[in-house]
Amino acid sequence: MDENAGKRESDPDEALPSASAAESGASDFDDICGHLGDDYDRYLGAIVPPIFQNTLFTRKRSNQGYTYTRVTNPTIEIAERKLAAMEGGEAARCFSSGMAAISAALMSVMERDCHIVCPSRVYAPTRFFLESYMARFGVETTFVSGTDLDEFEAALRPQTRAIYLETPLSNLFTLQDLRAVAELARSRGAATIVDNTWATPLFQNPLAFGIDMVVHSATKYMGGHSDILAGVLIGSRERMERVTHEERGLFGAAMDPHQAWLLIRGLRTLPLRMERHQESALRIAAWLERHPAVERVLYPGLPSHPQHELARRQMSGFSGLLGFVPRGTREQAAAFVKALRLFEEGPSWGGFESLINSPGLDLDEEASRRTGMPQRLLRISVGLERADALLADLDRAFAEMRRA
Repeated sequence: MDENAGKRESDPDEALPSASAAESGASDFDDICGHLGDDYDRYLGAIVPPIFQNTLFTRKRSNQGYTYTRVTNPTIEIAERKLAAMEGGEAARCFSSGMAAISAALMSVMERDCHIVCPSRVYAPTRFFLESYMARFGVETTFVSGTDLDEFEAALRPQTRAIYLETPLSNLFTLQDLRAVAELARSRGAATIVDNTWATPLFQNPLAFGIDMVVHSATKYMGGHSDILAGVLIGSRERMERVTHEERGLFGAAMDPHQAWLLIRGLRTLPLRMERHQESALRIAAWLERHPAVERVLYPGLPSHPQHELARRQMSGFSGLLGFVPRGTREQAAAFVKALRLFEEGPSWGGFESLINSPGLDLDEEASRRTGMPQRLLRISVGLERADALLADLDRAFAEMRRA
């Protein structure tokens, strides 16, 4: 089998901007999402590039070095070029899901009996992967709160290979100081990996703070239509080349060309959608904070958030995912969820539709202390519906809650 043979004659990662798009201005995001890599001359002037929905590329005719879609494919490469440029990275690699990208990023730096440091409340499958699955191979993980740099430093060991971050954490909405953690890790010879799904490259560029690799669940905002599973890993050309043939190639977690085409479609409207998500979420978060039926709102975009200043230093904007704790009993909180009409109930986020999830609804006091998650915590993903309609839906549900 020689699927990996044949180096591309023209490197798909070449000529990518070295500065983050955030540093270059919002218009660059529009150009990157809308046009970068589309190569109209190459594809007969097609304004939408074709889907190369094939597994292999024959060698009797010129194919610019393509061999097998598990390794490389023109449609997937278009998405990768856009994503790398958005994050200010040298190269990107697309995966079949966000977890495929996360596990590949971690496995690319791990070795047997090594050590990882990670915030305790990361995405639950990520924690399971580190705590349970990789423990079979002698990998140890130290979990920290993520808000204290001294805690990170105390957790480091000679065999620490990486610090894994997720900022903000998707349920607690606490942040990690990217620049400080990156400098600490580099001084100890450890790599840094950040899940940047919440902010997207439009609002946060971890590579600009010295982070080594960035992962995204492109299922969320990047796809934007709740119709694909996708992940992306972004970093140096050297790291991504190795991942192509090892973690992605050997585990077979490459993105399907049709999924890549749908991702490219989603990226074209990402700047517009994120503007709407942010505008509505800021308005709703402020409204919730003033509501007498709400005990607490968790959203880095609010000045009342304890890490708001850090958020302003690291981010240029805020997305549509936030949490809040309603006053009252568990039964009243459950009644609130059921009373909503526009907010559907579901575990994901980042799509066009507004969603509510209830990660803190069944927590008792002991579990709340152990996890740091407030009892009755509800999480909402603010979609693209009119903010006035969403506020009316929330207000009506609060009225139903009071009667429960």
